[in-house]
Amino acid sequence: MGALMPRTGTSLRQEIDRLFDRFIEPGWLQMPALGDWEPKVDVSETKDAVVVRAEVPGVDQKDIGLSLQEGVLTIKGEKKFDTDVKDEQYHHTERRYGTFSRSFSLPQTVDSSRVAAEYKNGVLTVRLPLREEAKPRTIKVDVAA
Repeated sequence: MGALMPRTGTSLRQEIDRLFDRFIEPGWLQMPALGDWEPKVDVSETKDAVVVRAEVPGVDQKDIGLSLQEGVLTIKGEKKFDTDVKDEQYHHTERRYGTFSRSFSLPQTVDSSRVAAEYKNGVLTVRLPLREEAKPRTIKVDVAA
């Protein structure tokens, strides 16, 4: 709940409005998903980076592709149907298979030359570091005597 605590001098409503404004600014636009299914994705920001986490359980790492072009991050892949299953008659299926593609327009504060990705336990994590000039910094105020 720390993110919703108002700063000194601001109301809770102002703080919530500020948070919503931050997530709908033009740099965070999601583009339409393409493919047979779409993985669930979280986009967050730390003081150093934008972090994108995509749930892609059952997808082999070799079947996942990332691209970053002209400020657009695209995650593509394919979840293949298990072809080793024979002589089974399905009565109910909910799991999705096939190709997917998710694209996100990133803010200009991202340093696209230092992007890193990791795939662990069915979650793809993409770290997009912020440019040095975009990182928050503290400015010391001198008191004139």
